[in-house]
Amino acid sequence: MDVTIRPSTVSGTVQAPPSKSYTHRAILAAGYADGGRIRTPLVSDDTRATIRAVEAFGGDVEGDEDDGAEIELQIDGFHGTPDVPDDVLDCANSGTTMRLATATAALADGTTVLTGDASLRSRPQGPLLDAIEQLGGRAESTRANGQAPLVVGGPIEGGTASIPGDVSSQFVTALLFAGASTGAGVDVELETPLKSAPYVDVTVDVLEAHGVTARETERGYRVAGGQTFSVPDDGYAVPGDFSSISYLLAAGAVAGDGPVRVEGAWPSAQGDTAIVDVLRRMGADVEWNRESGVVTVRPSSLSGITVDVGDTPDLLPTIAVLGAVADGTTHVQNCEHVRYKETDRVAAMKRELTRLGATVEASRNDFTVHGSDSALEGTSCDGYDDHRIVMALSVAGLVATGETTIAGRDTVDVSFPGFFDVLSSLGAETTP
Repeated sequence: MDVTIRPSTVSGTVQAPPSKSYTHRAILAAGYADGGRIRTPLVSDDTRATIRAVEAFGGDVEGDEDDGAEIELQIDGFHGTPDVPDDVLDCANSGTTMRLATATAALADGTTVLTGDASLRSRPQGPLLDAIEQLGGRAESTRANGQAPLVVGGPIEGGTASIPGDVSSQFVTALLFAGASTGAGVDVELETPLKSAPYVDVTVDVLEAHGVTARETERGYRVAGGQTFSVPDDGYAVPGDFSSISYLLAAGAVAGDGPVRVEGAWPSAQGDTAIVDVLRRMGADVEWNRESGVVTVRPSSLSGITVDVGDTPDLLPTIAVLGAVADGTTHVQNCEHVRYKETDRVAAMKRELTRLGATVEASRNDFTVHGSDSALEGTSCDGYDDHRIVMALSVAGLVATGETTIAGRDTVDVSFPGFFDVLSSLGAETTP
């Protein structure tokens, strides 16, 4: 389905959606435990894939609903010893689910087959497969190309695994979760510097909240074996998602006719809290009250800056749109790993912003947009079946001349169900 955005202004107060990264990890942690309650989770296409994975490994998940929106999950876990799934495990479009489930499958006494949709079957899994084999498991790609479908056999007992750090931090996350349930624990040695390191900080944060200790070492990360996961007695509360908040703050900065306030923006280990600093550096009138969990942004004149997204790859689409509206040049550095997401987001944003009238350059590891040479005009855009591309282009549509139609409206359900309802509540004119 397509969505059409017309030039419009926004203002008002909205609630931040829960963090997708934290929700994935909280669901899995409760699965590794005897079970427990997750409060304020994000229930989206991606996190439903992780729910299905926990159930496939022997857990059970139930959700309470309020007006059709699931707001609490009750999980019975598989106690750190996953069953072999009865069928092929379909991870749909969720890369996080596939990485977490692949390492979990290596604990099972038998063979698990994992797959996903066409996009997920094109994403790299080779380093994680190599790591599992280093730990004594069986792990292979059915097409021998390091991509799903995957065949994983266990159980692993732990040990040392050496992996590159510049492909996906999710490999580290997956090994830390599984390693805590092995007998010997797991040492993850990084062959190259770690990209997206804050996502591992999120992992360590969630593990600690569930009674598991993991730590950074000189060469990577270490998790001791024989640890037991436990959910806090009053449940685990998921914080707001700063990746999703970034689109709302960007909309307020470039298309506001008054303040946009986002509630539920509590401090956490999320690297994408950096969007507040990025906006401030670009000249936006933005303030974050950490005690109340509220970020407020007002309409602002922006100027181009240089941003390193080595630790914050999901912010590239948002920053690209901000750069297209800002005066001067915005240069995004260290972004090669952004090419290995649901789509090549560097190429996708270059293509679509150019179609909208922006002047954009891109190399393998850099993205540059010349805002002073750009004049956005509405047109038809491809969303590449990528939720972050669709949401970022929607922000551009607010300030483009004429109508902007974007293919793939429903893909926002991956991380921000109701995104267009929230945008409309702020005053954006969208169809449907």
